[in-house]
Amino acid sequence: MTRIACVGITVLDRIWYLNALPHDGGKYVADNYQETGGGPAATAAVAAAKLGAQVDFIGRVGDDDTGKRLLGELESQGVNTRYTKVFAGARSSQSGVLVDASGERIIVNYPGPELAASGDWLQALDFSQWDIVLADVRWHDGAKQAFTLARRHGVTTLLDGDTTPQDISELVALSDHAVFSSPGLRRLTANHDPLEALKSAKTLTNGLVYVTQGSEGCYWLENGALCHQPGFAVNVVDTTGAGDVFHGALAVSLAQQTPTSEAVRFASAVAALKCTRPGGREGIPDCDQTRSFLSLFV
Repeated sequence: MTRIACVGITVLDRIWYLNALPHDGGKYVADNYQETGGGPAATAAVAAAKLGAQVDFIGRVGDDDTGKRLLGELESQGVNTRYTKVFAGARSSQSGVLVDASGERIIVNYPGPELAASGDWLQALDFSQWDIVLADVRWHDGAKQAFTLARRHGVTTLLDGDTTPQDISELVALSDHAVFSSPGLRRLTANHDPLEALKSAKTLTNGLVYVTQGSEGCYWLENGALCHQPGFAVNVVDTTGAGDVFHGALAVSLAQQTPTSEAVRFASAVAALKCTRPGGREGIPDCDQTRSFLSLFV
């Protein structure tokens, strides 16, 4: 069985669905509301587990009700949380998410301020047990420690390069696969042209660099060539978590030694299907559903 570690944050998402995203101050009425677990690495872990991988989520939560709820939800979705650290007296991370009728969203995150930033405790873990280690950039030192230890054992590393206040250059350098969101790539390179920005990011790593662009699909550089996987046209309900799901699905395919172009196509299909259901995890398909969907595009 494919073995994956997902290192980063887990968050309780409180999601409000509105006809349109607010542009001014005032009072608004939501059409629907739900609460669900989120966070880049945690949602990637759920996607990988749904696709049949054996997955460990490695992160930090408080010992509050939110933390217990987050860990319980991950376990119920087939993700092992044995290596997640619970901090006494700490508040777990939460986000407010506004989603409009077209599926676009605004996310406001409140990171748990008492969750210690140091990832030194990861050194006690045996990273040779995994086929691939995925990390998000929201827990910088955890990602750095995990990638350093993984590479020491020859384990493949995959970075979710989304936006963060910190400089992630050192994390990119430790990545075999650095997969950026468009905003994350712009922040890293200060370049608004995604293809030129990809070339700039490539100077930081010996690995492959990618950028996801929503409905436009995914671009990446491989053997000096620019490659592109178009997005799949679906009835979009909610894009929350789509990038996280893409990363989890990509990690599964790469761990199985799938050629890059096929791995990106598979991950793109998984992310597209996720967008047809509300919430960040509700619509994640399994392998059979994904293959059935892909068969329509042969």
